[in-house]
Amino acid sequence: QFTGPIIGIRHLQAFLLFLAIVVNYIARLSVSVAIVAMTDAATSNIDFPEYDWTAAETSYVLSSFYWGYIVTQFPAGFLVRRFGAKVVLFIPTLATAVLSGLTPSFVAWGSWQAFCGIRIVEGLFQGLIFPCIHEHLAKWSPPKDRNRLGAFAYSGADCGSVLAMASSGLIANSSMGWPGIFYVSAAICAVWCVLWITLGANNAPSSRLIGDQERDYIEMSMKRPDGFHAQKIPIPWRAIWTSVPFYALLVVRSAQGWANSTMQLQTPSYMHGVLEMDIKSNALYSALPFLAMWAMSYVYLVFADVTMARGWMSLTTLRKSINTVSYWGPAAALIGIGFLDKSQKSLAIALMTINAGLNAGSGIGSILTIIDMSPNHSGMLMAIVNGIGNIFPLLTPLLVGVIVTEPGSRSQWQIVFGMTAIVFFFGNLVYLIWGTTAQQPWDAEDYLMAHNSENLENNHQMDIKSTVDTSRSKAS
Repeated sequence: QFTGPIIGIRHLQAFLLFLAIVVNYIARLSVSVAIVAMTDAATSNIDFPEYDWTAAETSYVLSSFYWGYIVTQFPAGFLVRRFGAKVVLFIPTLATAVLSGLTPSFVAWGSWQAFCGIRIVEGLFQGLIFPCIHEHLAKWSPPKDRNRLGAFAYSGADCGSVLAMASSGLIANSSMGWPGIFYVSAAICAVWCVLWITLGANNAPSSRLIGDQERDYIEMSMKRPDGFHAQKIPIPWRAIWTSVPFYALLVVRSAQGWANSTMQLQTPSYMHGVLEMDIKSNALYSALPFLAMWAMSYVYLVFADVTMARGWMSLTTLRKSINTVSYWGPAAALIGIGFLDKSQKSLAIALMTINAGLNAGSGIGSILTIIDMSPNHSGMLMAIVNGIGNIFPLLTPLLVGVIVTEPGSRSQWQIVFGMTAIVFFFGNLVYLIWGTTAQQPWDAEDYLMAHNSENLENNHQMDIKSTVDTSRSKAS
């Protein structure tokens, strides 16, 4: 069997994708800690402005990112097919660097309304990111390496969440104050842009760093003929929108979107309100669940590699098994969290950590299924799935703002966590029944051509039959 080098340029591309997710997640998620410092100066450096925003206004700020984020998901699928990931992924990260650096000045000028405005624009740009990530992985990851490269790249979300939660509180308490959170985000995004322009490549044949052996391994394992990357494969829209496995994938990823937005954006508010933790310890403990998620993503990866190497189960069974642990385990933990109060801080933090750690398998469990089903259209499918799935992160902060009118009310948070547990349960149930990793017939490069030819042939035969029937009718 033809194989490439153990460590090669495909791993460098996965590492760059990992870093891209890390820096953009830090910029996206650190606002959930920053907003606590901005509205309660006593919890951080008191030398910086404090804003008297209501709970509803805070919810608008937290959700506004997703107002823009869902708008550009679908266009991202077209853009990455047209221009490639190198250009399309560079633009939103550079824009995030600029917008993060401008945030403190905009807030000082226009209060929470300006904050919402800049977050909407940032969301518009970051909506381009994950379709690019998926398209780039599909171009660079041979089937044998897909679990490893994909899980590693997507573990950047967990690493970014950890760093956002852990560092934001420390920065807010430092001499930089809460504005420093945004300046640091801007700096690291700018550094990544330099690395990406220098080392990134749209595909193996276009890379100036790759060797012949690794390039041939990637292209041959994916059964790509010469000139494959230059062709434009038409999208079989009707086949996609009538595909049951595609809808199962859409449902399970939407459930994850709901859960992610609840845990990532609302954890600091829950710890500050119910557990009565100050922002520094709040930020550090808020990071613990994501640290567990980051570590567990590699545990799931090792399990998946060993399982596939030894043939213990099929790829579909493996993905569904991991996804079940990743969804139903956290569902049970969330229900338990809702019954705890400030006298049980340690247990609450432990359950939140277990919840996040178990959920780390969702990348291997269902995200990579998109590439399994359709490597040729993975960027577009990710644009659709991520776009629809992220309608829920837009709604959940607003819903939490309606349900949680008293941030210290345990009973109100029970409703929030209970709803998330129900979404987790039914999302995975749909995936278990109708999901699959089988490469779909409509992924074939010539699917539409063959389908159209078949229709033309059927129509031709029907015309012949009609002519014969007419002739016989006249003869009789």
